[in-house]
Amino acid sequence: MALLEATAITKSFAGVQALRGVSFALRSGEVHALLGENGAGKSTLIKVITGAEKPDSGTLTVDGQLVPHHSPAAARALGIAAVYQQPTLFPDLTVEENIALALERGGMWRRVDWRARRRQARELLDRSGAEVAPERTVGTLSMPEQQLVEIAKAIGAQARILVLDEPTASLTDREVARLFRVIGSLRSEGAGIIYISHRLDEVTVIANRVTVLRDGQTIATRDLRDVDRAELVRLMVGRDIDAIFPKRHVPIGKIALQVNGLGCRAAGIRNITFEVRRGEILGIAGLVGSGRTQLAETLFGLTPADDGAIVLHDDAMRTESPAEAIRMKLGYLPEDRRQHGVVMEMPVAANISLANLEAVSRNGLIDHARERGLAWSYVERLRIKTPSIYTEVGSLSGGNQQKVAVARWLAINPEVLILDEPTQGVDIGSKSEIHQIMVELAEQGMAIVMISSELPEILGMSDRVAVMHGGTIAGILSRTEATQEKILALALGQA
Repeated sequence: MALLEATAITKSFAGVQALRGVSFALRSGEVHALLGENGAGKSTLIKVITGAEKPDSGTLTVDGQLVPHHSPAAARALGIAAVYQQPTLFPDLTVEENIALALERGGMWRRVDWRARRRQARELLDRSGAEVAPERTVGTLSMPEQQLVEIAKAIGAQARILVLDEPTASLTDREVARLFRVIGSLRSEGAGIIYISHRLDEVTVIANRVTVLRDGQTIATRDLRDVDRAELVRLMVGRDIDAIFPKRHVPIGKIALQVNGLGCRAAGIRNITFEVRRGEILGIAGLVGSGRTQLAETLFGLTPADDGAIVLHDDAMRTESPAEAIRMKLGYLPEDRRQHGVVMEMPVAANISLANLEAVSRNGLIDHARERGLAWSYVERLRIKTPSIYTEVGSLSGGNQQKVAVARWLAINPEVLILDEPTQGVDIGSKSEIHQIMVELAEQGMAIVMISSELPEILGMSDRVAVMHGGTIAGILSRTEATQEKILALALGQA
């Protein structure tokens, strides 16, 4: 008997069929991977399972018992919990307070046993593998740390059915290994885990079975022992993808960006020296906390440098603000797409023009004809799938949101483009498309700095790889020199 079973689930939104008779079953003590491109129906199915959406038709059973009136409260009572890619924590509260809000019951005027609360939080954090102090404010945590706090909450709720949505998107290899140990422990205790990830290599390691959705339909459910990576890709996209990393040889030109002895105490980086040339993709690798994102923020002027020089167009400068960086034709796509990459509530057209309002304005007012022209040009150029340029970005798939974010920075006609985790959380088809866009930009003479936690992406797309450790560059490897072993050794400080 299945621990959870969804049968013939259908769901539509404003006439758009999101789920078309989807069936899915989860056994006790298994990790069941749920795969599919963005827009395949994974999120809608999870919302049905967690009670956030009511299906138009179909049934849901837990332990063989029909669940007739499902809701988030009913899901919690049934032991269903979800950990999403974007944590749902209160940033101004401490870790222990966030955990307590999810687990403690009682009236408003009850007495709080702070010592017991902290002890419980510390135990759950230890079980989740989170090296986080319970008294820390959530707003000071990194994205990986917040995800582990969410897992701690789910463990504390004694979830029997746990949904993990892209749980390793921003984790280091060491943190992934720790998470997998936690998953193994939960599985041995009889919990069933629905595992959603675009990282097929880790799916084949951690999952027992896999169900693939495409266009709102169940395509196949297979035992992982009976399917290889190539077959999974074919099931997900309906075609073979020969090159996820379509790197082509591009003539390397003059130096576009040169960094000499760069340091920023506020960002925790020091003595950074490197260069990137026109037509080159320079990969920045390193463990979480090594200073990769902080380097990008310093280059872009979000945290101005204290020491060293940034040379753009043969002019030595220090970017004191993003406005100055934009004026110097330096673009920066941040890691957190939803918070800093795009404005979810704004339409596609407004998002694309946001970094270069001068190009679409006249006499201080937005010229909507210019904005439309600019937006359509990038929708076509980047193959952004959207019903209209006036569609809110929040309603698009993750891959198309990322393309809109890229379009915003292309609209300033940059000569140097910094991409921080450009394919994080997007499906394999969109990942291939974004890589193709990067190659095309390099062919046009743009210099690209790509920060990525995925070593296959670093190795597959970079002309050279700069590896960071402890806030500085531990070494730079050519494409022929770079291997996973060498990159990891430098990232761990074993030069």
